[in-house]
Amino acid sequence: MRAILLLGAAVAMIVHAVAGTARPVAQLLIVAAPLVSFGYALATRRLPRQRPWLLAMGGLVLLVVGQLSWPDQLSGGHLGKAEGSAADFTLFAAHGLFLMGTAIALRRRLAADAGGLIDAAVLGLCAGGPVWVWAVEPHLTEAATSTGEMLLMVDVFAICGVIGCLIRMAAARAPGRATMTYLAATAVFTLAALTAGWSTSLLLAFVTIAAVPLQRDVAAVTEPQPVGEPSRRSGAHLVWLAAALGANPLLTVVQILRGSSAATLMLAVGTLLVIPLVLLRFHRLTTQREQAERTLAHQASHDELTGLRNRRHMMAEIDRALAGPDGVTVLLCDLDGFKPINDRYGHQTGDEALRVVAARLTAVVRPGDVVGRLGGDEFLIVTHGPEPAGLADRIRESLRSPMALTAGSVTVGVTVGTASAPPAAGLSREDLVARADAAMYAGKPARAA
Repeated sequence: MRAILLLGAAVAMIVHAVAGTARPVAQLLIVAAPLVSFGYALATRRLPRQRPWLLAMGGLVLLVVGQLSWPDQLSGGHLGKAEGSAADFTLFAAHGLFLMGTAIALRRRLAADAGGLIDAAVLGLCAGGPVWVWAVEPHLTEAATSTGEMLLMVDVFAICGVIGCLIRMAAARAPGRATMTYLAATAVFTLAALTAGWSTSLLLAFVTIAAVPLQRDVAAVTEPQPVGEPSRRSGAHLVWLAAALGANPLLTVVQILRGSSAATLMLAVGTLLVIPLVLLRFHRLTTQREQAERTLAHQASHDELTGLRNRRHMMAEIDRALAGPDGVTVLLCDLDGFKPINDRYGHQTGDEALRVVAARLTAVVRPGDVVGRLGGDEFLIVTHGPEPAGLADRIRESLRSPMALTAGSVTVGVTVGTASAPPAAGLSREDLVARADAAMYAGKPARAA
């Protein structure tokens, strides 16, 4: 495929060079080539996620319309001159559609690394300032207008951001790297065309993007990648980000000292493009921190295996109930016949059985009652007020039913020990649990009989 692409690019450039007065026709054919390849790929369903590719096709259509309407835009030396013409607006709108399609594809593909993607986009955007100052501004002429400069500047910054994201995608070493290589080449050729006014470079961009939908791994570009190991942002990474964010203001100061009239515009455009990404990055960091805090809080109060409340939370719940006006009742549930399940089927099946028991206990209690696991095969239920009528019987009846587990059908029993404390009884939680434990063990012989 690469050999065919290189041959096609060489033929296209030769034809364009020797076309003479027919050069606009040759340019039109090159500009329309990716529209044909994209149409073929969409018609043959080579592109399963069609939305980003349809946006790209919309941009290609605009470029074809622009070539038909202003055939001298490329050959007449107007490219990258920031004249603010209708052709410039058309090119800007086409690149905007490309950018939208790229953003959708990148967001879906790198959803697991959204932070890294945002950082790459910020670094790319910040590189737009030096590119503008050192590569674009020296080529501007007196024909450049403020509107044209703004359009071209946004275009340059956005393409730099896309190149940064594509580099991030390629660094992931995931499927679709061949397609991303052509996408990156397209972005680089386009940037070179806008910065130096090279029409040949823009035509090469059309050749490379025409090859994109024909790659074998093109479908992988829009598919999410699995979540890998969480990336650790080092101090050096933050230094690079800080340096990138400070580049444009520093360049602006230098340009102002040199008397450049475009310095303020560059700072405004660069800032307006970077700030939303920085705010989005802060939002993600805040969300991740809040999520981590919720996870830690959940782990501190819940049993990892069953999802029920853990011993620490249950003891605190008893303390709160003892201090309340209604009193408290605790039901200590110890499973019967659980050890043979572990011995016969293994601990994985035993864990599965414990999860089923937890679900059944949660289903029979009242709203407001708290179910927890103390450890092993012991569970505790805390209810406010006196013991609910028939609750112990409902527990026994619920757990008596066979459990259909992965390893087969098993049955366990349960012994329930109950202890209550009326309001202001003066009992501690240790006393209450000890009474429930004594009642549970007293029930063991009765069950065996």
